Amino acid sequence: MSAPFTPPYPEPPKSKRGLIKRFLRGWHSWIHVLFDKSYTMKMGEIRMPGQTMYIANELPLVDRILKGGTAFPKHSELVRNLDPLIGNSVFSANGEDWESQRAMVNPAFAHTALNRSMPLMVAAADDLLARLDAADRSKPVDIDPMMTHVAADIIFRTLFSQTLDEERSNIIHTAFGRFQRLAHSASMLRLYGIPAGWFEKRSKGPARAIHDVFRPIVEARYEGYHDRGEAPHRDILQSLIEVQDAQTGAHFTCEQVMEQVSTIFLAGHETSASTMTWALYMLAECAHIQDRVRAEVAGIAGDAVLTAPMLKDMSHVRNIFRETLRLYPPVAFFPREVTCPMEMRDKQLEEGSMLVVAPWLTQRNKDNWACPHAFDPDRFDDPANADMVKQAWFPFGRGPRVCVGAGFAQQEVMTVIASVIRRYKLTMPAGFKPEPISRLTIRPRTGMKLLFERVG
Repeated sequence: MSAPFTPPYPEPPKSKRGLIKRFLRGWHSWIHVLFDKSYTMKMGEIRMPGQTMYIANELPLVDRILKGGTAFPKHSELVRNLDPLIGNSVFSANGEDWESQRAMVNPAFAHTALNRSMPLMVAAADDLLARLDAADRSKPVDIDPMMTHVAADIIFRTLFSQTLDEERSNIIHTAFGRFQRLAHSASMLRLYGIPAGWFEKRSKGPARAIHDVFRPIVEARYEGYHDRGEAPHRDILQSLIEVQDAQTGAHFTCEQVMEQVSTIFLAGHETSASTMTWALYMLAECAHIQDRVRAEVAGIAGDAVLTAPMLKDMSHVRNIFRETLRLYPPVAFFPREVTCPMEMRDKQLEEGSMLVVAPWLTQRNKDNWACPHAFDPDRFDDPANADMVKQAWFPFGRGPRVCVGAGFAQQEVMTVIASVIRRYKLTMPAGFKPEPISRLTIRPRTGMKLLFERVG
């Protein structure tokens, strides 16, 4: 039996780099600054000119921090980094502000109920297949923008009751890539105590370009409801427009609706697009696993329209989803803020320090998983891994701020994987090897080029 496939990741050096080398490596990607011991340490400490950072990798610490809620709020650096894109929304707010926003936003997520959203996902996946059918498949196809399109289209349909055309999808893909690059650079400079104003200012441009895609929809619907009582659709946007604070009776302002929509749109498409891209890549590298997935989909669904009950029976497809998130968690690091001096393990944490929980590290720790860098979806069926599935797999977070869209993400990614594999055999073009880079999310540095061959 051949050894499991190990997809690319930055090979960590044996020893920690100095401050300058770490800066040069980190300028492009956070995961590139890690060294060998980063993956197994219980708790690390990094002192930089602008910030002291602690990385908690021990499972009880991970659990304590993620379940700590308001005791470990989102770090101000993360909030500042995302501000041009999502403002003061439910993702970035802390404390009572977060609790109030979460209570107002929660009803909107009724529209992501899996049976209700499944037809939208199938329709978007069918449109993806049509784009693949129309592509020149005699040469490699870059699926990175395509996965952005289908994921953004699904959330567009759920948010706005509209499909997303290719022109607006390309604006989003390009602008978010630029925003990630500029926001990452600004954050790196701030951590090193270097002025970052130029990058901060420049990041507002691509954020504005993304907002401009859906601002006309939000403003027209907001005005229509509050001025004329119009409610043409029952979707997430309408729920956000209509909801009132339980204490004051106040509605969200139009700008607040924009901030919540931006957050839901970002969380609802970018992370799923990353997962789809890496999942299809690893299937293209592993023909035997791809064949098994195709057989499972054919056996359960045949040529019929995919349904939520069908997906529940597709254990191989579900394990592809879970293993992809273990190896390439879209958000590799969760930064929290130390709000008062405290002791954690042998460290004295100062107020204002950054306390990081890292799915990228904990999910690749050899103390938690056998062959941690290998692609092995079957590990999720192994009873010996049952505890680690609960403790050392948390791509959606954990505790009170766990991602409310986890079930939605699983269903849409499984729908796309099943749809694509049912129709195409995927292979890798000779000489191509993707490089993962970690900024706001983990994406391939130069796209993801795959070959597609129609099946049957």
